[in-house]
Amino acid sequence: MTVLQALAAFTLAAGLLTLTPGLDTALVLRTAALEGPRRAALAVVGILSGCFVWGGLVAFGLGAVLAASSLAFALLKWAGAAYLVWLGIGLILKPRDRFEIEAGPVVSGSDTVWMRRGFLTNLLNPKMGVFYVSFLPQFLPQGAAAGPFMLGLTAIHVLLGAVWLGLLIAATQPLSQILKRAAVVRWLDRLTGGVFLGFGVRLAFERA
Repeated sequence: MTVLQALAAFTLAAGLLTLTPGLDTALVLRTAALEGPRRAALAVVGILSGCFVWGGLVAFGLGAVLAASSLAFALLKWAGAAYLVWLGIGLILKPRDRFEIEAGPVVSGSDTVWMRRGFLTNLLNPKMGVFYVSFLPQFLPQGAAAGPFMLGLTAIHVLLGAVWLGLLIAATQPLSQILKRAAVVRWLDRLTGGVFLGFGVRLAFERA
């Protein structure tokens, strides 16, 4: 795929991933509702910083793999495509029925506590690392510098996250009620799963 095609495809997939509720969504909504928008915004800064750390580690780590062995990098991309297919099928067949926004204790302390908590929520979540390892290489155009390009993709993901999490803070009550609805959670999971499955199958046929 071309650079523009890669950027467009990644933005679509990352956008759906961003909308799908998870730990970050729960932390931001809970913080905004109980501690106010300022501390929720600090939690968002921490969350996005964690994304950049994971993205940077994966981008330049995989860049080093590409420089050392094109075969190893190709195998990693195949494994990533298989992971996307597996993840997509799981989301389609077994979507969640609910999304617990209130889960987890409330933390008291200074404003920096919330930034640190957001940062650690992402940094200590191994699923983030696995996802970036599987996801980023799939959108690397032929001939592009692996490390810088994947770091750029990470920046797009972070930007999308900033916009979405900012909207969550601005409209905490109505959005939290919407995300509590089983039909909405199932729809988002299945839609995201369908996109992941489609990308995984398409990438597999492209390399066949």
